[in-house]
Amino acid sequence: MAEEQVILVDKNDNQIGLMNKMEAHEKALLHRAFSVFTFNNKGELMLQQRAAEKYHSPLLWTNTCCSHQRNGETNLEAGKRRLQEEMGFACELEEVFSFIYKAPFDNGLTEHELDHVMVGVFNEDPIINPEEVASFKWMTLEDVKNDMENNPEIYTAWFKIIFKESYAKISNFLA
Repeated sequence: MAEEQVILVDKNDNQIGLMNKMEAHEKALLHRAFSVFTFNNKGELMLQQRAAEKYHSPLLWTNTCCSHQRNGETNLEAGKRRLQEEMGFACELEEVFSFIYKAPFDNGLTEHELDHVMVGVFNEDPIINPEEVASFKWMTLEDVKNDMENNPEIYTAWFKIIFKESYAKISNFLA
């Protein structure tokens, strides 16, 4: 199977090329990505714990799911596809905003992404894919914020950045 490719973009999200995912992360090149935040009717966020076998950030907690769009795939199509692949469910998604961030890892890889943040509502337990996800839990945004301040080492680097960037915007979505 061919290695997954990411969509290289400029700061305005214009596609400028394709590259193998690992190479883009080794070179820290800006590429398109997405992050999904799924809430239940109680306003709780579904977090996932990454599988132990993941090549970076294993067993760390993060948002419901995140990944990279495929060439020719819309942001919403990509979010729905990956939500099904990782968490085993589908729901309607709404894109809330996008922003650029850069997060280097100890293994020499760097996430440099133009991240499209999407939100959705789902009120059941997921059917997690054990190759991708070790566990899940529901938490209020305030509980996530407090836990992240007290235990930053248990969260992925990108989730800490995205959460800080998106806290007010996502809180508005819930209002």
